[in-house]
Amino acid sequence: MELKYILIFLLGFLSCAFLVYGVGYSNVEIPFATGLVNSDVSAPNDWVDTDDIVVFDDMVILRIPNATLSSYADSGSMKPVFDKGANGIRVVPESADDIDLGDIVSYRFGKILVVHRVVEKGIDEDGTYFIMKGDNNLLSDERVRFEDIEYVTIGVIW
Repeated sequence: MELKYILIFLLGFLSCAFLVYGVGYSNVEIPFATGLVNSDVSAPNDWVDTDDIVVFDDMVILRIPNATLSSYADSGSMKPVFDKGANGIRVVPESADDIDLGDIVSYRFGKILVVHRVVEKGIDEDGTYFIMKGDNNLLSDERVRFEDIEYVTIGVIW
């Protein structure tokens, strides 16, 4: 019985290796999923073009107009993506069209700047709204309007 599962695993692994190296993706790293995939979470948009990332032996340069740095409180709501000690790279979105499912945004909730992921985007009688949720939270936040969103996180450096 165990041999059957080992053979199935090896067949899948070799198939993946063939697809990766046989179809021209030799420089792309493929995350290995072991059944612990959370399909409810969308990935953020790709805000930085490969041409805007310049790598040298002693430094990396990111060409991102109007980017600012952020740091995070030790709340735990966005673990394991980031928490206290991580540095965020963020930009100011120009319109609601700039924000999609999976993006991590900072929005005003009273005097607090909350950083959560967009899990729903919709339109109601008041216009476009967003539902946010911390990756490590059980419940989502209330509806948020574009006017309350200050930043989109486009990168995290640990």
